[in-house]
Amino acid sequence: MQRSAPQTFDRVLSSMCTEPHPAARDAAERFLATNPGDPATYEEVAELESDAVDTLGEIAGLADPHGYVTSGGTEANVQAVRAARNRGRERTSNPNVVAPESAHFSFNKAADVLGVELRLVPTDADRRADLDAVRAAVDDDTVLVVGVAGSTEFGRVDPIPELVDIAHDAGAFCHVDAAWGGFLLPFTDRAWSFAHAPVDSLTIDPHKCGRACIPAGGLLFRERDGLDALAVETPYLESTSQATLTGTRSGAGVASAAAAMDALWPDGYRREYERAADLAAWFADELRGRDIDVVDPELPLVAANVPDAVFEALRAREWRVSRTGSDLLRVVCMPHVTRESLAAFLADLDAVR
Repeated sequence: MQRSAPQTFDRVLSSMCTEPHPAARDAAERFLATNPGDPATYEEVAELESDAVDTLGEIAGLADPHGYVTSGGTEANVQAVRAARNRGRERTSNPNVVAPESAHFSFNKAADVLGVELRLVPTDADRRADLDAVRAAVDDDTVLVVGVAGSTEFGRVDPIPELVDIAHDAGAFCHVDAAWGGFLLPFTDRAWSFAHAPVDSLTIDPHKCGRACIPAGGLLFRERDGLDALAVETPYLESTSQATLTGTRSGAGVASAAAAMDALWPDGYRREYERAADLAAWFADELRGRDIDVVDPELPLVAANVPDAVFEALRAREWRVSRTGSDLLRVVCMPHVTRESLAAFLADLDAVR
């Protein structure tokens, strides 16, 4: 059989994943055959997961975090909805979740799988959750209000403290999806984390800006009760219960997350945020200089209005770019994206316009 190889990241501009850090790659290889789904058997990787959760808590402003390393943001978001549904069973038999229309499509999956009503509400003119719309959608059956800290289409950060207040006033929980933004936002002045508001749960993915190998997401709860609401008995394993969604899990992902964060938190991540933020600002200015409408970047993600023919011509030149739901070109300044690669992209953009 012919030996195949993955594509390089040279022309990948819209992905929220990137090249793993060398330390993460090495750790993943060493722990390939371990299963953190049975922590009593695989004690070494279980200790690494505990370390990873502690560091994720430090990044997200939570001194005593409860959680685990997930397969990614989708699993973490599904589990956050599941925990809220389970914790709200005494209060309602018809649970609903209120989220802005900017929420990741994983919440649609969660609602479908869990039999929960998903109420998507409009965003405001700045593409953040509209607080009045959220208030109007919340009722006595609401078990969870969702906020986004680094939206996948525009990199926007919702007003998290206000969303927490709305949720708690209604007797509901508040979950923050910071899958992409969580490794960038600690170096900004935005309110997004457990340190800024009594958030109940949070998604944060080491395999995005954290430079871990795939799969390595993260789910954190403020209280142990959140994690306990997910637990089921595991009578044939050495460990007696399991709160994770998947049973067998990737020790490679857990180990790589721990290694990447050990190598990069906080200074390495700070340097990367500053580099990416400067790069996004430069790229946005370059596009504006070509009379292209650009959404002002809040985090290092640039969305711009280019005609369909230009977009398709860039794709034909093998630039891996995507569009937002409103048909804007979307470029994410991940660690593998450089000024040189964006300059080459701009040269091709000039050629096909």
